[in-house]
Amino acid sequence: MAKLSAQARARKIKLLLFDVDGVLTDGKLFIFPAPAGPQPSVLDQRTQAQSAQPAGQGGFGFESQSLIEAKGFHAHDGTSISLARLAGIKTGLITKRISETVALRARDLKLEYVRQGIDDKRAAFEDVVKEAGIKPQEAAFVGDDVIDLPAMRAAGLAIAVSNARAEVKREAHYVTPLGGGEGLRDAVEFILKAQGKWKNILEAYIGERSPKRSSQP
Repeated sequence: MAKLSAQARARKIKLLLFDVDGVLTDGKLFIFPAPAGPQPSVLDQRTQAQSAQPAGQGGFGFESQSLIEAKGFHAHDGTSISLARLAGIKTGLITKRISETVALRARDLKLEYVRQGIDDKRAAFEDVVKEAGIKPQEAAFVGDDVIDLPAMRAAGLAIAVSNARAEVKREAHYVTPLGGGEGLRDAVEFILKAQGKWKNILEAYIGERSPKRSSQP
């Protein structure tokens, strides 16, 4: 049986999942002093439960009352989530680290699925696919490091950012032109172009943000 091309795989995609550090960001972590006083958490109950697990039994993050972990996100990647949504493609993240910053960004982007503190990304991928009511071949996963390989292997379309580790790029069906922190936009455009939706979605996106013209002279 002939192997499916990356474009053929992309035509089936209804769900796009991705890693955070090194994919939604360039992989750098920034540590800053935290504001004085207790800070309310924006983590959902699932993630709070993950963060309470003993070391080695779940994900991890930078926990301190006096310091806070920050990340940088690219506006182009944010736009890509809106484009995917217009095309009817659901989106979500699966990451080992636990971060308030990621929870805020996920809420800002209106991601349908947010899985933080995940040690077994394949199991999380399969759980999200089941929840979405689709088949694994209808889901894509974007990764950059070896921990992402199990989820990528389970996905119908495996995508690596351009600065991913060599082992990851070897197993990817598609490698984005840009690296982590910018490459998610490439992934979305690749899928939408393969599905023949790019021009219409782009026009729909522009139209949503253009001021309505009055019919009055």
